[in-house]
Amino acid sequence: MEKWSLMTLTVLLALTVRWAVSLGSYSGAGKPPMYGDYEAQRHWQEITYNLPIRQWYFNTSDNNLLYWGLDYPPLTAYHSFVCAYIAKLINPDWVALHTSRGYESQPHKLFMRTTVFVADLLVYIPAVILYCFSLKETSAKKKASTCALCILLYPGLILIDHGHFQYPLSLGLALWAVLCLSHDWDLLGSMAFCLALNYKQMELYHSLPFFCYLLGKCFKKGLKGKGLVLLAKLAGTVLVSFAACWLPFGTDVEQIMQVLRRLFPIDRGLFEACMFSSPTHCPDKVANIWCSLSVLIKIKNVISPRTQLKLSFAVTFLSLLPACIKLTVQPSLRGLKFALVSCALSFFLFSFQVHEKSILLVSVPVCLIINEIPFMATWFLLVSTFSLLPLLLKDELLLPYAVTTPAFLAVCLASFSILEKTSAEDLQLKAFSLSLKGYVSWFKSFPRIVRSLFLLSLALMGALSVLSAAVPPPQRLPDLFPLAVAVVSCLHFLLFLLYFNVVILWDSKNRGQKKIS
Repeated sequence: MEKWSLMTLTVLLALTVRWAVSLGSYSGAGKPPMYGDYEAQRHWQEITYNLPIRQWYFNTSDNNLLYWGLDYPPLTAYHSFVCAYIAKLINPDWVALHTSRGYESQPHKLFMRTTVFVADLLVYIPAVILYCFSLKETSAKKKASTCALCILLYPGLILIDHGHFQYPLSLGLALWAVLCLSHDWDLLGSMAFCLALNYKQMELYHSLPFFCYLLGKCFKKGLKGKGLVLLAKLAGTVLVSFAACWLPFGTDVEQIMQVLRRLFPIDRGLFEACMFSSPTHCPDKVANIWCSLSVLIKIKNVISPRTQLKLSFAVTFLSLLPACIKLTVQPSLRGLKFALVSCALSFFLFSFQVHEKSILLVSVPVCLIINEIPFMATWFLLVSTFSLLPLLLKDELLLPYAVTTPAFLAVCLASFSILEKTSAEDLQLKAFSLSLKGYVSWFKSFPRIVRSLFLLSLALMGALSVLSAAVPPPQRLPDLFPLAVAVVSCLHFLLFLLYFNVVILWDSKNRGQKKIS
């Protein structure tokens, strides 16, 4: 009973924080003609409820794709339809075709916010709780609730889901997939991830680690026996899951191709530039390598879109290859979690058309290892939240950002004593440090150096946050502070990518993992 009491208090605190953030502004509030992601979600409800399925992804007189056209997979559309059905029962004006465009009211805001709460309560939060209880390292009652508290108070996800406005379903389903795999429920795990991928195509960031882990598991079992049977079952599960999600579109090849064109608009070029951004302002403020390089080299003007695509694919593939090979050869749950972090970060830094919110696809897997490397996980989660600052300022979410971020740091400091866990062993770098022994003399002072860099990083992020919020930029450089945030965050992420790959490649023990037989 005690462990559930602690966990109940943890969930109540997490819900209270979410409720407080939801009272504030949201993406595009009162900003016609396009408004923002809040209006996009409302508009998808309008479209899916009023139009037949065959028109959901096509440009028609009733469905102008230039106005928040549906560009997510079928499960997002089905979810929008369910929300729209409930909205219609409460107030038909909320989803009326054409006339509801840009609809804003307090009752409707309450309804929309409630749908996010329900998604959190039904999918994401239960997955976090069960995951924390399943951790061997956190078998003590207090440890499980502490780990859950840190994960559920991660400010980046709260500010985007309950402030900016977004549903946590794809990330929640991916968590369920990890949870199922941790109990050797491979088919359920595969199905859960297929559902995540069919809710948001950005779950491709996580696809290779899941694939390599399960393939490696089949290899370990032997492809002439149990491994072949498991491989056949997994293939069948994936096919059935995709067939069920795409069934309404499967009768027409053109329907399928149109959906795919909407999901992967490669003709836009390398950047996630919003076509409605002001031409006098740079819309590319994502903390990845391409946007950071564009400060010095205007890649869009030098390289053709097709070449950009090929370059992006090549760099992304090469950067995630080591982690994927290691996971295939030595499949383990611990290896899966670290590979999810590394591969998602490679996608974020180097892939095609990255949105600033995509950093959450890296952050959630980092949350899964916060009990193993609390110092580095906390540092990364703080940087990932900081990287969202330009978007949060645009959505008038400065106050929630200023409150939730220090609060999260305080919780992590109190829960894990992170500043005391900076040794090579604590950071999972003991094997790497031994391989460098005799070559690098400063490893003895490594903990002090890491702590100093952490404090310097916090000071830099704090200073840029204050400048971004309080100081007007020079007229000649209107995007100075957003670009500074992006570049600083990108440099952090590059170092984190190097760190996570070192941990993966030098880890030969896969501690605490069940033997695959």
